[in-house]
Amino acid sequence: MKPEDYKRICDEVCNISRKAGDYIKQQLTLVDQNAVEQKGHHNYVTYVDKTTEELIVKELQALLPGSGFITEENTAGHNSQRFKWVIDPLDGTTNFIHKVPVFCVSIALMEENEVVVGVVYEVNLDECFYAWKGGKAMLNNSEISVSGIKDFDNSLLATGFPYYDYGRLEDYVTVFKHFMKHTAGLRRLGSAAADLAYVACGRFEGFYEYGLNSWDVAAGAFIVQTAGGVVTDFSGGNTYIFGRELIAGNPWAHPEMKEVINKFFKQQ
Repeated sequence: MKPEDYKRICDEVCNISRKAGDYIKQQLTLVDQNAVEQKGHHNYVTYVDKTTEELIVKELQALLPGSGFITEENTAGHNSQRFKWVIDPLDGTTNFIHKVPVFCVSIALMEENEVVVGVVYEVNLDECFYAWKGGKAMLNNSEISVSGIKDFDNSLLATGFPYYDYGRLEDYVTVFKHFMKHTAGLRRLGSAAADLAYVACGRFEGFYEYGLNSWDVAAGAFIVQTAGGVVTDFSGGNTYIFGRELIAGNPWAHPEMKEVINKFFKQQ
């Protein structure tokens, strides 16, 4: 495919993400605790997650017939076609349930093993972050880039708290303490997709988390890279989409974060 083909697909995915976001907003006032299921320890799902995913899958099947799917709610099969969509229909479900206004639609397209389109739509602020292979990183039709802050002491970082995998909790807390003392602060939004989008547009200098899934990070990581940022796993490798751990940052924050994480985190 040519860059203009990826851009055309990206534009359509942005439209699909907005359509999904409109549905999510409509359901926000209708969801109560009776609509919440527990998939695992502190891992929640609602009919909105499932219905939104079905809506997205149907639209993407029409956009790129024959493509495969990796989805959080398993509403579509995963097979080994050349093209695979990686979808989180509602990243930040716990926020959504509690009506905390940070949750996203996240959609990535992989060609073989490479992400070629990424879209993160933050529903509450109507912010669509997107990028395509050979193109730019964008937010609502304006080009974005990672922060230019070089001083780590003045860097604002984001992270996600472990909510079921506590085997590395002590190491995580040690890293958290270090960053508390040596940065401008840490934030926990409750949506990895939003965290990555905010790194891409320079609101955060960096983001790190473990226990992540591919649908949490595939789109956002690609947008960060296209915006001039660096994304790796904790060891500095490239397994961050399926390896369940990720560091993303601007070119100055990322090396510092990786050094600290490698110093204090036990490697899996």
